[in-house]
Amino acid sequence: MSIGVLYNGKMFLNKVLEERNSKINGLIKVVRTLGLGTYIQVDNLTQSGGIISDIWRPILKKISNFQFPISNCLILGLGGGTVATLVHETWPEAKITGVDIDPVMVELGKKYLGLDKIPIDIRIEDAYKFKYKVRYDLIIVDLYLGKDFPKKFEDDEFIERVKQHSDLVIFNRLYFGEQRPAAVKFGNKLKRFFGRVDFVYPQANLLLVCSSSAKIK
Repeated sequence: MSIGVLYNGKMFLNKVLEERNSKINGLIKVVRTLGLGTYIQVDNLTQSGGIISDIWRPILKKISNFQFPISNCLILGLGGGTVATLVHETWPEAKITGVDIDPVMVELGKKYLGLDKIPIDIRIEDAYKFKYKVRYDLIIVDLYLGKDFPKKFEDDEFIERVKQHSDLVIFNRLYFGEQRPAAVKFGNKLKRFFGRVDFVYPQANLLLVCSSSAKIK
């Protein structure tokens, strides 16, 4: 099936490669669009692939050029693995652990987005219940179910647990329409836990870069 998609004022023709029903995310679509590549969608939002690289690549590059050597990275909300692939490209020797509650999403990432091509320890479990055994140089929190950021990942206990296991944490929040006030409110809350929280605005997202003191622009 082919349909049109509007992006940056241009209409692209895309093709649905596969549709899967997930107990966690509901209907998941794998789409290929000329110019945007292959990506995974839930609720008509791209979760992995496509423009996700444009959101994450600049901030990871800035970190690599800054003062944070990354030898191990934890990704909470692995999805189809686009961020994991970018981490591997940026720090090829880093050990990556990816946690996701939805095995269907991970399976599609392996099938279509090359997740099976990178060295990564994949854990299929609830990120809220993840048992931390080591500290990480970088933790990425990208825990969306469609358009929803589950409330439990905003509570003090989860934030404190993440903070205790890394000096550098990046939270991804959607930042469009009614999502904006909640994203900013959450960013301001993070200031109670971290020495510095930088607000970075790529595409229709807000990346909250949390560290002990260093500022990344």
